[in-house]
Amino acid sequence: MLIKFAVKNFRGFAERIEWDLSHPSNYEFNKYAIKDGIIKNGIIYGPNGAGKSNFALAIFDIENHLSAKWKKTDYYTNFVYTGNPNSPVDFEYVFKFDNDILEYHYSKNSVGLLVAESLTVNQKQVFRRNQSVFEIDDEQFKVDATVKENFKQNVNSVSVVNFLTASYPFPQDHYIVKLILFVNSMLWFKNLDSREFIGLETATFSLEDFIIQNKYVEDFSEFLAKVSEQQFNFIPPKEGDKNLFCEIGGNAILFQTIASTGTLALELLYVWIKRMSVASFVFIDEFDAFYHFKLAFEVCKQLFNLNCQVFTSSHNTYLMTNELLRPDCNFILQNNKIKPLQSCTDKELRFGHNIEKLFRGGAFEV
Repeated sequence: MLIKFAVKNFRGFAERIEWDLSHPSNYEFNKYAIKDGIIKNGIIYGPNGAGKSNFALAIFDIENHLSAKWKKTDYYTNFVYTGNPNSPVDFEYVFKFDNDILEYHYSKNSVGLLVAESLTVNQKQVFRRNQSVFEIDDEQFKVDATVKENFKQNVNSVSVVNFLTASYPFPQDHYIVKLILFVNSMLWFKNLDSREFIGLETATFSLEDFIIQNKYVEDFSEFLAKVSEQQFNFIPPKEGDKNLFCEIGGNAILFQTIASTGTLALELLYVWIKRMSVASFVFIDEFDAFYHFKLAFEVCKQLFNLNCQVFTSSHNTYLMTNELLRPDCNFILQNNKIKPLQSCTDKELRFGHNIEKLFRGGAFEV
């Protein structure tokens, strides 16, 4: 699981900003949001322009050099903070895999090339390299002098993690294998002005073809009825069908032509939920942009019941309730800081508190 992330000099984040998921409070309600002592679910709030979307994208930078999964083509546009364009962007990840704590740090230049990289496991350095140094644990990895010199000179900007993965036949429980599996299973997506995603898949695909090919049509209909109380009478697809049709008054009509923007957003969410069974870490940017506030609540309940870490960003304070999450799982991102609610007030927050009302009343200060 991801337990801590920090980034500096990325887009609007001039200074270092850190998100710590490793210290949940001792609340006795909604314990599903905590797993193995780590915050598993959460919602990030913040004013427009605070950096919620950019912060989520920063978390997924690791996909760009460790994974072969789907990338965002314009990711490196405005990559570096404009006020400091000649300095690198610094990324820090801390993961927990069983009893191992991995600290993976690296830096990239303005076009996204690695210029420094290090990995520490259980406080013991595995490797460290920058433009003048390359060190590696020689007890674990026998790397010849030529390779060491090439890494010191940053030849091809290759990740040491990927080099080790390709060079050594690790057992399934090795920490590097666990790291790669986690990164390959990360997923970011949004459905705003356009539909985009990062990770988990190697190519784009048709949502309705996915539903039809996996025989999910009836299940999809039940999902829409459960979360949004919409009833669609889908016509059973025939072999070779790529699109969903509904029956209305004895006539067949394309689902795409009668579904609202919010319903089409639910279709996207439904497909990703099916794929999340193999996901490790999911971030949905402004997931409820097209949802009624009560619908967003029902969707969150579905998402937070999944086994993987799932986080979203939102402006919908109806979701800021102890009936859904806990104060330590609701975060405010503002002024280059991200903090859970209970760290933004001196007041002791309990289950009975209306934290949305407190938020609207200005009770929380980042």
